[in-house]
Amino acid sequence: MFIVSALAETNRAPFDLTEGESELVSGYNVEYSSMSFALFFLAEYGHIILMSAFTTILFLGGWKAPMMESIFKGSVV
Repeated sequence: MFIVSALAETNRAPFDLTEGESELVSGYNVEYSSMSFALFFLAEYGHIILMSAFTTILFLGGWKAPMMESIFKGSVV
């Protein structure tokens, strides 16, 4: 359920309703000019990075990943 909602939040397929497969151009690409378009894509990729970080922290243990203790057991960290 988390993966499906993360895909929906980041507007990835199959939830990418802002542009259609049959359209020649997508609507938001036509409406925004250079800097607005860059900020739009920065925000979109920021969402992807944020959802990846949430997934890592919640389900993969974040900074306490498996096998990390055995790797750094002898060194001082």
